[in-house]
Amino acid sequence: MQRYAFFAETAVETLAITTFNAIMFIIKQSKDLARYLQKQRSVKKTIGFIPTMGALHQGHLSLTKKAGEENGVVVCSIFVNPTQFNDLTDFELYPKTLESDILLLEKQGCDLLFLPDVAEIYPSGISPATAYELGYLESVLEGKYRPGHFQGVCQVMHRLMEIVRPDRLYLGQKDYQQCLVIGKLLELIQSPAEIIICPTLREPGGLAMSSRNLRLSAREKQNAQGIYEALSYISRNIKPGEVKGIAERAGALLIQKELTADYLTIARAEDLRIIDVWDGQTKAIALIAAFMGKVRLIDNMII
Repeated sequence: MQRYAFFAETAVETLAITTFNAIMFIIKQSKDLARYLQKQRSVKKTIGFIPTMGALHQGHLSLTKKAGEENGVVVCSIFVNPTQFNDLTDFELYPKTLESDILLLEKQGCDLLFLPDVAEIYPSGISPATAYELGYLESVLEGKYRPGHFQGVCQVMHRLMEIVRPDRLYLGQKDYQQCLVIGKLLELIQSPAEIIICPTLREPGGLAMSSRNLRLSAREKQNAQGIYEALSYISRNIKPGEVKGIAERAGALLIQKELTADYLTIARAEDLRIIDVWDGQTKAIALIAAFMGKVRLIDNMII
């Protein structure tokens, strides 16, 4: 790509893009990011932050748009974090689309892209220095099926929050359990940042937008819509009383679409305590993790 100009404030790899009549800085080192953001804070600008692992889609861009509406500066990061993958193959196959990611962020009006390497995020190595006390949240659903995953999420988010120090942190509802985990992390590290959870964006058939969708064939993507169909079935038909039966019927919809579920669960939205009997009043959420072929997809729907 021949669209970069060096931003001459430092000698490190700090870039500025000027296409589309806008400027988006690309910064690779935390010290330069801190210097830039301190200047913004000095003129009373608030910082909105969207952490990502790249392979961006309209769901990510909706977070960027929301952050731009509510803050003076929008920072997005792209970093594929090795410590949150308990499957090495999944890490190696994670989609990488940096050039298109840069274009999308620029068009959306992102002010700054933080693009660190592993050494920048983990200068002392990737071995965790802290064990985060996440309690029940780490024992169920994603915590159960992906041991160590949320410790890795907390490890990278702790570091990113120290570097960016945002006023507001923008996350997508698709990763609902992760949103709750990050909320717990902010309590543990006493961060004043406000978490904004934005709605899941979906493709025309209802499939939640996800970077992993890039690994699906056309047929697999069609079948993967069964996840949304199962969630919608629960939302339409759930009634006060035992919920085991409706979960089983929704699970049958997954099987019909060749999806293999890790879990299909109804839980309290507040804390993800599993619900066996619903009182009809408690805010609940249906959550699914299922494999389409070798690709693991997650989704949820508030009831």
